[in-house]
Amino acid sequence: MGFLKNLKEGLFKSSKNISEGISSIFTKTKANETLLNEIEEFMIEADFGTSVAGKFKGILANQKYSEEELKKENFYKIFSAEISKILKPLEKNIIDEDTGLKTILICGVNGTGKTTTIGKLCKLYNEQNKKIVIGAADTFRAAAIDQLKIWCDKNQTEMIHSPVGSDPASVAFKTLEYAKNNQKDLCIIDTAGRLHNKKNLMEEFSKIIRVLKKIDPDAPQETWIVLDATTGQNAINQIDEFKKITNITGIIMTKLDGTAKGGVLVAIADQFKIPIVAIGVGEKEDHLNQFKADEFAQALIN
Repeated sequence: MGFLKNLKEGLFKSSKNISEGISSIFTKTKANETLLNEIEEFMIEADFGTSVAGKFKGILANQKYSEEELKKENFYKIFSAEISKILKPLEKNIIDEDTGLKTILICGVNGTGKTTTIGKLCKLYNEQNKKIVIGAADTFRAAAIDQLKIWCDKNQTEMIHSPVGSDPASVAFKTLEYAKNNQKDLCIIDTAGRLHNKKNLMEEFSKIIRVLKKIDPDAPQETWIVLDATTGQNAINQIDEFKKITNITGIIMTKLDGTAKGGVLVAIADQFKIPIVAIGVGEKEDHLNQFKADEFAQALIN
């Protein structure tokens, strides 16, 4: 399936919500000020956030449309262009051309789809002939280790793990050590789905980072947070908390197919300016896609 077709199907709920919402605003002739206020309110409700909604209102107002000219078509034209403008600078390649071992630390709260995302990343990296090892540092749940093992076996990827209850940092250490000694290209560390408001678990995450640096002072080269689009504005709180303990270098947003509020990715991009690596729009292996701003903006209104 082509990327754009995949994306349009995955963003169907968000696109339908935007289309119906904007159409309802333009059903009757209204004063421009009324239209602009209703557009702003709708965009906030659709989780684009107050900042982005306010910017759109200001841009439309500055165009100085007459009441006959301010139509739905004008809104969509500006909408697509401005969404792309916000997102385009934040495109980040899943696969880069850098040589040498790279460690990617995957973080996020419970239920965001971290383990499944790692499995899908393995498939993408294998297709590029990257040599990978996965560290199962979510040692709190046997199910997490088992699920990751299934994905690794499916993608012929090596995995380092320890018994349930083991020190997560020790697993991370062993994984990076193995990667370094066996000429791997990528060392990907899965971490527990920790709640961002649980201090002891966040301290454990910090410990993992400290241990990795004992082997490679530059590790982790990447720390990617996996966010569940269905949580809406709560995803912003998650980023806030993780940023207190680590430098987040990339965002992977999952479950965009399960929500009508895909605008939250735009709100996050506008607020944090963190690169966006990939988006998940379904459960299948090929439903994790390299993020492309123009295609995302187009899919939101089609």
